[in-house]
Amino acid sequence: QNANNKTESVSENDVQETIAEGQYPIMGTSPVTAEQLVSYFKSAGVSYPSEELGEGGADSIETFCQIYYEEATAEGVRPEVAYVQAMKETGFLQYGGDASIEQYNFAGIGTTGNGVPGNSYADVRTGILAQVQHLKAYATTEPLNEACVDERYEYVKKAAAPYVQWLGQQENPEGLGWATGDNYGYDIVRMIHDMKK
Repeated sequence: QNANNKTESVSENDVQETIAEGQYPIMGTSPVTAEQLVSYFKSAGVSYPSEELGEGGADSIETFCQIYYEEATAEGVRPEVAYVQAMKETGFLQYGGDASIEQYNFAGIGTTGNGVPGNSYADVRTGILAQVQHLKAYATTEPLNEACVDERYEYVKKAAAPYVQWLGQQENPEGLGWATGDNYGYDIVRMIHDMKK
C-alpha cells in the first residue's frame, strides 16, 4: 500500500532515478540544445515550410527551433519533449492530418478525428506556447509562468501524465493521456533518443 504514497516534491536525485527506470519526465532542465532540434529536423530529409510558417514568424527551421526552446524553457517543460511531439504530430511539419499548417497548431490540440481541424493560433510562437502549456498541464500541478494561451488547459486533469510515456491514453495508468494512438508516448521517447544520438 505504502508504495503508492508518492511525495509531491521530487529531488534531482529522484528525477535521475526515474529516468533510470525508463520513464522520461516532461518537466525539467535538459541538456538538449536548439541546434540539436535543428539537426533532428534536417535528418528527416524534408524541406522546411518557410513560406507558410514565415507568415507566422518563423521563416527558418533555426528560428522555429529557437522559439520551441524559449517557450518550453519558460514554462519548465523539456524543449525536446514539446518539439519531438510536434515532429510526430505534423510528420516533420509536412502535415496531412486534420489540422492544417496555417493553424499554427503543432500538436493536434482540439483535433478529435474525422476531419475536426482543432484549435488555431495567431502565430507560430502562440501555437508553440499553447502546446507547451498543454504539456505542462498534463505533467504537473504547477501554475503557468506565462499568460495562458491554451484554450484547453482547464480541461486537462493536472499531473495525470508526468512522463512522456504516459501521454498515450492506452499506456496511462488512469487512461488520461494526450492521444489515443497505440504507444503514442513511447514513440516520442524513441524519437527523442534518436535525436540525441
